[in-house]
Formats: sequence, structure tokens, C-alpha cells
Amino acid sequence: MSGHPDVARRSVLVGGMAVLAGCGGRAVPDLPELVLATGPPGAVFREIGATLARLLDRALPDTRVVARETAASADNIRLLHDGAAQVGFSSLDAAVGASGRPPEGMGALGRLYDSFLHLVVPADSPLRSYGDLDRHRVSFGADGSGTEFIMTRLADLTGLDVRETLLDQADSADALTTGDLDAMFSLTGVPTPAVAQITAAGGARLIGLRGQADRLADAYPAPYIPATIPATAYEDVPATPTVAVPNILLARSDLPDEVARIITETVFTQSAAIAADRPEAAHINVRTGIATGPVPLHPGAERWFRDRKS
Repeated sequence: MSGHPDVARRSVLVGGMAVLAGCGGRAVPDLPELVLATGPPGAVFREIGATLARLLDRALPDTRVVARETAASADNIRLLHDGAAQVGFSSLDAAVGASGRPPEGMGALGRLYDSFLHLVVPADSPLRSYGDLDRHRVSFGADGSGTEFIMTRLADLTGLDVRETLLDQADSADALTTGDLDAMFSLTGVPTPAVAQITAAGGARLIGLRGQADRLADAYPAPYIPATIPATAYEDVPATPTVAVPNILLARSDLPDEVARIITETVFTQSAAIAADRPEAAHINVRTGIATGPVPLHPGAERWFRDRKS
């Protein structure tokens, strides 16, 4: 992935401790820059991340907030591990990995919304089922994405044999439209911009994944849930069975507790503003926010949820 544009910029006040207005007088450690790892062009992580960065820019007035374009989940976890980002989006399966344990040195700021695995083919394609994909040109998502992670697992479980390529959502959709791909997978919220664009033009349809959802849920029961992409998600596309994966917002464990608390508060009290452009964010709510599976809450997030109940 080339280029990491800043979505939100703020001049930095350097030095000492900054007291944040509206935060009950709590002192916030000086944090010159906060990097939020998001996702690739055409992806919901990227869209929501841009809006969240703008909201955090106001909530953290002494901090330069940067929304970094990435390949998504696995790439975000790597950036968090390396210290190149402090906060990032991830699907739950990628976060816990093959071990089923949480990533070292990280905690969750909350559960957000669920992503759905899309299998998209051209509208006039002869491909009608997952099994028809063998020996065809198929995108497994961007290198380091949650799509690549789940598809590597699914291909291993089912013995899928395709001519695999790794392209982000936008590039996959373009390649599908030009005939350079036969199919694309995308693990993302619904509706996702890249898929909505090509289905609205009548150039693509979805293939159901009911059996594959069951295989994943049986093999990895924690992060995978058989689900349905609703008929309302995409124009002229019927309800489509698939698998859903919860998404969480991760933070490095060394992110100051008060900063983590402010980010958590912003996410869960400003979800309507986030959902103004991305309807997936309407599913962000306090009741499900603590359901982060094997990944423990960051102490700052835990404090916010606890205070919310009191």
C-alpha cells in the first residue's frame, strides 16, 4: 500500500501535562501525536476511521490526530505492535490469531460492529457457488487485511484452489469490472462503498456462503457467526447467507489510560455522528461495546464503561 495520508491535522502544544476541557478536570498526559490505523480505499474501516479522527481532533485539542491508510486488520496489528500506531481497527479473528489469545501488548477500546464476508462476481458470470471458484482468478483482499486472514483459513479448511491475488477493495472492484478478476472476497461492513458502487451499476452480484460459514464456525467458534447480508444492503441484490465477524478497536497497552478513556467515550457517545456517513456505525452501542471476546478491555476503556454504569 503506497501512501499514508493524514486525514486530520492539528498543531501540537508540547510540554508538561494538558488539562482537557470537559473531561471533569482529569489531567491528560502530553501526547504530541495519535496515529489511528484504519484501512484501504473503499473500505468501511477507512471511512469510519476518517470520521473518528476528526472527532478525536476536537476531543484531544493538544494532540495531532492522524488517520493512517492501511491494508486493514493484520496490517493494523503489526503497526500497533511496532509502535507505528497507537490505536487501530481489527476484526476479532485477526486480533486473536491462530492461538485464540489476544495480541501481546494490546487491549480493546470496545466492540464496534460486525463485518460480513462478501463473495462478489460479475453479474453475467457463470460462477454460481463457492465450489465453482477453483482455478479462477480471485482476490483475497489486500495483503495484511482481515479478508486475507479469513480467506487463508477458509481455503485451508475447504481445499479451495484458485489463482489468488491480493488487492484492496477498490482495486478488486475495478479489476472485477474490467474482467481482470473472476471473483473477489471482501470482509467488511454492509453496505461497503466498493461493493455498493458496482452492484448499483448492475455489474455484480453476490454468491452465498452458508456452508462455508458453518465450516468456519465449527472450526473457530469464538469469532465466527453464520449471518445474512440483508436484501436492503445493496441495490437489487437479494439476502445472501454468509459469515459475520465482530470488529474491535484496539489500542496499545501503553496508551495512557485517560487518552484511552477519552477515545472510548468519543466512539460510544458520538456513534450517531460517525454513522452519518457510514451506517455500519449505527450498530456501535454501549450494551455490546464490552463484548470483545478473548481480548481484554484497555484499563482506560474499562474505566469508562464502569463509570457509565455507576
